[in-house]
Amino acid sequence: MRKTIIALALLCSMQTQAQDTLTKNDLPAAAHLLDLSFTQTEIDSMYDGVKENMLLYRLMHKKRLNNNVPMSLWQSPVLPGMQFNDKQEKINWNISSKVSLPVNINDLAFYNILQLASLIKNKKISSVELTKFFIDRIRRFGDTLQCVISVTEEIALQQARQADAEIAAGKYRGPLHGIPYGLKDLFAVKGTKTTWGAAPYKNQVIEQDAFVYTQLQNAGAVLVAKFTLGALAMGDYWYGGRTKNPWNLHTGSSGSSAGSASATVAGLVPFAIGTETWGSITSPSSTCGATGLRPTFGSISRSGAMTLSWSLDKVGPICRSAEDAAVVFNYIHGTDGLDQSAVNQPFNYQPKADVKKMRVAYAKNYYDRITDTSRSEWKVLEAYKQMGVELVPINFPDSVQYHYAIMDIVIGAECAAAFDDFTRTNLDDEMTRQGRGDWPNSFRTSRFVPAVEYINANRHRYLLMQQVNEAMKEIDVLICPTRGSGNQGAITNLTGHPVVCVPTGFDKRNNLPTSITLIGKLYDEAAILAAAKAYQDATQWDEMHPVMFK
Repeated sequence: MRKTIIALALLCSMQTQAQDTLTKNDLPAAAHLLDLSFTQTEIDSMYDGVKENMLLYRLMHKKRLNNNVPMSLWQSPVLPGMQFNDKQEKINWNISSKVSLPVNINDLAFYNILQLASLIKNKKISSVELTKFFIDRIRRFGDTLQCVISVTEEIALQQARQADAEIAAGKYRGPLHGIPYGLKDLFAVKGTKTTWGAAPYKNQVIEQDAFVYTQLQNAGAVLVAKFTLGALAMGDYWYGGRTKNPWNLHTGSSGSSAGSASATVAGLVPFAIGTETWGSITSPSSTCGATGLRPTFGSISRSGAMTLSWSLDKVGPICRSAEDAAVVFNYIHGTDGLDQSAVNQPFNYQPKADVKKMRVAYAKNYYDRITDTSRSEWKVLEAYKQMGVELVPINFPDSVQYHYAIMDIVIGAECAAAFDDFTRTNLDDEMTRQGRGDWPNSFRTSRFVPAVEYINANRHRYLLMQQVNEAMKEIDVLICPTRGSGNQGAITNLTGHPVVCVPTGFDKRNNLPTSITLIGKLYDEAAILAAAKAYQDATQWDEMHPVMFK
């Protein structure tokens, strides 16, 4: 069979082969790049096979692969022997009938989802009125924050009118019915541009509806805007500028879900949807003071979303409170069968869960590095103790250099493959940023990651999954610093565990938001969101909003 393929390759590549300059002298240098060395006898034996492989590569390169073509290797965070609850319980959302419109209408921008749901359900405001209110805020402040790629006004008003008609007819879909929201602009929506935040794709139209958009549409939510992301999901720089932090316009929002976090915190939408491969929900959420939920890997189908890394990409909500995140996640989790890594798992959130009955731990080895006991991370522990929670100290995996290396190899190889044609055709030259740490250079660099090392990095990853699941075995929630201590961000992205980050105050050095991260068991978003809600009920940080947008 191999000889047949090689013969076909030879026939298809006669001209290329005639121009081929690969010699045996090239192999020692190439081996050196891979931390290998071979004898001359070994090189003589390898030479024909290496040339044959090159011909096969060239044959593959003749058939272009779009970004939406997946690998046939499907990542799962589940280890052998694991079992999960498969029963979905009914969630009773507390939609009070006593919510009133504010005296100052601008205060409506910071109502939570259940408050807005009360107003709509009880016909104190229509979805059309609420939608126009948020579209007006987007038009007023979107340029200031550089957080908006497109306002989907026509779609929004159509969806809002439909919501009002259904509610008037007695068909109430639930707490997202008639509620405006925004999408990170790497989700495809028919009739809109999907720019991926990158100059080469700023006029791209993908005639597909992403799974998460369809789920929100089924819940009756109203799409008002598509928000910025760092170009091809890195950072906060996009082809139109840099997305700003609502607390300080001289700083960026971080990324890559830059616009989703910035717009939500500034009250341009009640919530937005982001994605994360490595920090793209948690970093802008913690930077801007949002509540960001990065669910278990595979909890939400990624169909219709830009691929960066098949084994790491995740979808999640960016909100202003943990309960808002619970509401949104309830309606967007699950799968359409088009993403083979996605599964249907129950979400049994209890709005009135007693955090004192949970097994809550903190990462002692991470905390031991924070010698300044006045920092907010320590105050979080004190807040839980005051709630009556008995905190258990545990050690959590934290080998920084090792896990960064695994992450770099996995992301590097997968993103370079996802954007193979982008590099090969020199479309990367059109990117507005070309620094050493930007995607164009990263994609090029990752071409030198051997397949063997990529596979072995994932084998190391499997060992890490075992370590983390062992550490989490006896607890429901782990409190861990969001950043600046250890490496939980890379670790939990590699293992697929869910996390939620919540605001915890302001840094005394720069007066920008601080945050804490709660880590949960696989598919147990309910526990970390309930624990986060308990913290937010006991503190005021999620109720603080940037003055310039009030």
